[in-house]
Amino acid sequence: MALELRHLRYLLAVAEHGNFTRAAEELHISQPTLSQQIRQLERTVGVQLLDRTGRTVRPTDAGAAYLHYARRALRDLAAAERALHDVQDLSRGHLRLALTPTFTAYLVGPLTAELHGRHPGITLEIREMTQDRIESALLSDDLDLGIAFDGPHLPGIAQAALFTETLSLVTGPRPDARPAAPLSVHELTDYQLALLSGDFATRSHIDAYFDRHRVSPRIAVEANSIQALTEIVQRTPMATVLPDAVTHDHPHLAPVPLEPALPARTVALLRRENAYQSAAARTFTRLTEDLVRARGYAPA
Repeated sequence: MALELRHLRYLLAVAEHGNFTRAAEELHISQPTLSQQIRQLERTVGVQLLDRTGRTVRPTDAGAAYLHYARRALRDLAAAERALHDVQDLSRGHLRLALTPTFTAYLVGPLTAELHGRHPGITLEIREMTQDRIESALLSDDLDLGIAFDGPHLPGIAQAALFTETLSLVTGPRPDARPAAPLSVHELTDYQLALLSGDFATRSHIDAYFDRHRVSPRIAVEANSIQALTEIVQRTPMATVLPDAVTHDHPHLAPVPLEPALPARTVALLRRENAYQSAAARTFTRLTEDLVRARGYAPA
């Protein structure tokens, strides 16, 4: 029997679910048919690929090795299909992009407007997720590009530095237009803070800064939304810590320089090494670099 692509997809489904019945439901075929197809595959390759003796179906040692290459083969085939449909004149195309959450507040809007204004035929799929999930999705070919921070990265991830992101303490509107005087980090104990929740990379960055200077500020609110923080700070005496680019886009927020300053971070465009780069992905990369320069963000 000749090996067919459906056999690889069937094997991957069973390995993922650890169960023939659930895999068959996902594949919309009967369980006996799925079992028969897997047995045909095992006869073709001449080795048992799945251990069916326990409560959960698991790959054998040979099956685990085979699955590694099966996943790669299907991923490369999907990339080949996208390459066939890629239109170099950008009259159509599709781009899968992910960002860590703080960039949603100040970067994704201008980038989308720029891409849609120049190339309305390109559809854009945007996801917001943590950096580790972005890198895993790039490696599994579920994304084309990611915007996050520079390394260290998972093996197989390539990065291109975009700009340097700086952060400041931020309060609500000031009674006068004069810039706030610098504030010592040790004076933060006089403030109540509203900060991003702990699953944000930005919060980890802020906490590390506090730890380094042995400061334990009063954290009154934790939120998983930049918009929530900007609303809270504008309407209460609380302060927060945000990227300066977010503050610049909100005239009712006032940055307060900290001494010493919060460490800057390098923002990077991520992709999978040696992955096929569609015309849409290449164009988006150029647009991002142009936008960063036009908005005057600090060079990386």
